[in-house]
Amino acid sequence: MFKWLSGKKTLETSKAHSLDIEELQEEIKGELNVGSDLAFRTLKRNGERLIFCLMKSLVDTKKLDELVIASIQRNRDLEWTCESIVKVLPMIDVTAINQLNEVVEGINEGKVYIYAEGQPYGILANVSKIVQRGLEKAETESLVYGPKISFTESLQGNINILRNNIKDEDLCTEDLVIGKRSKTKAMIVYIKGIADEENVNTFKQRLADLNVDYVPGSTVLGQYIESNSWTVFPQLMTTELPDRVSIALYRGKVAVLLDRSPDALYGPTPFFTFFESTEDVYMRWNMGLFLRMLRLLATFLSVLLTPAYVAVLTYHYEVIPSPLLLSLGESRARVPFPPVFEAFLLEFVIELLREAGARLPTKVGQTMGIVGGIVIGQAAVEAGFTSNILIIIIALSALGSFTTPSYLMGTAIRVLRFPLILLAGLWGGIGIMVAFCFIAIHLLRLDTLGRPYLSPVYPLRFKDFGYSFFKIPPQYLSYRPLTNRPEDYKRFPKKKAKQKKDVDE
Repeated sequence: MFKWLSGKKTLETSKAHSLDIEELQEEIKGELNVGSDLAFRTLKRNGERLIFCLMKSLVDTKKLDELVIASIQRNRDLEWTCESIVKVLPMIDVTAINQLNEVVEGINEGKVYIYAEGQPYGILANVSKIVQRGLEKAETESLVYGPKISFTESLQGNINILRNNIKDEDLCTEDLVIGKRSKTKAMIVYIKGIADEENVNTFKQRLADLNVDYVPGSTVLGQYIESNSWTVFPQLMTTELPDRVSIALYRGKVAVLLDRSPDALYGPTPFFTFFESTEDVYMRWNMGLFLRMLRLLATFLSVLLTPAYVAVLTYHYEVIPSPLLLSLGESRARVPFPPVFEAFLLEFVIELLREAGARLPTKVGQTMGIVGGIVIGQAAVEAGFTSNILIIIIALSALGSFTTPSYLMGTAIRVLRFPLILLAGLWGGIGIMVAFCFIAIHLLRLDTLGRPYLSPVYPLRFKDFGYSFFKIPPQYLSYRPLTNRPEDYKRFPKKKAKQKKDVDE
């Protein structure tokens, strides 16, 4: 017979009592307040009754009719018991259930609950309607070299892409449920034997301790589980590129994929990881080295240029060469504002243009950014609001921040400029140095999944420089980064990899 069980009790501990079809419907209706979307269908035969409970908007009706109902009706001599019904269903995802909360969760996931009256338990069969977009080119992280396919909002589809990339029998996936109300499915992914057990356990523990009702996406999930929520610096990487996640897993990192989110979250990710691009792996090492150095230099100049302009014009005229001082004086002759206000004004305008361009349709946004920048910049100079030289400096700073491959880190760099400009206007060069010291101390205190955020600079690990600052020939990268504490440290035998043999040898 049938009884709803609670908690973790098993079928063997249940006490038999009868539950008819009408009582079952009332129980499920009481738990699911969805109105007309909840549907019941009853089959009758020789005094026996079989009920199907489902959510109409979540179920693929073609699957339900052809795989479930038709399979049962074709077998006229079939005994209406759970064991017999399971045998005739041409499906893999079929589960025997007698707990009310699991039945409700299954119906909410697009499964149909089948119950034969008088049986001790029912069956959940997966006939869910899969709504997902096709595989598309990555938009946020554009590439010249390497695979350009991006993740989609389907968790199973994303796992399929990863398994096609990593054909390793040690690739582990563990199911998670995040959100007390939303019950969003998630999967933690790592390569057993490479990923450090401590990193895996840290990720699991932080996800298990998460007590929220709803997590809308991977970027929000990263904010919940990172060590410091008050900093502007991201401590876990989010990416839409499956290839980037595959490379990270082979380096000993751990990833989390969230259903209905087109991004993956992985860590540990030290500060310098955010300046690496997937293209660096596919390009020749010397070209990749040049581009990586260019990004780091552009980021440093993006933070420094505008505050340096404000500090020099406010307090340190003596460091400007005489010919340049003359042109600066002529450029600022008509500007009535102090340099700090002038810089704040232009930075604010640039951020407005960037935000407006991002919110408008693609073609309109590009036109808006280019035309708006030219028109507003020229009008500001002619009206005497700013100088020509500051417009050049602001443009270079904006370009420098856009070279960062990670959108989150690029945004953090842009945010940092504003307090630096303020300190430069208050105390000049001393204010800039105080700001840089504060940023350095702050970065030293941060961690990513319990690992130092400034690794391999602190603690100093020269071997890992080939994965962070520099790009060296791939045959010399016979080891995995020490920062990730991989269990399998060696990628391949170093001496054997350097041997070069011709075909005729």
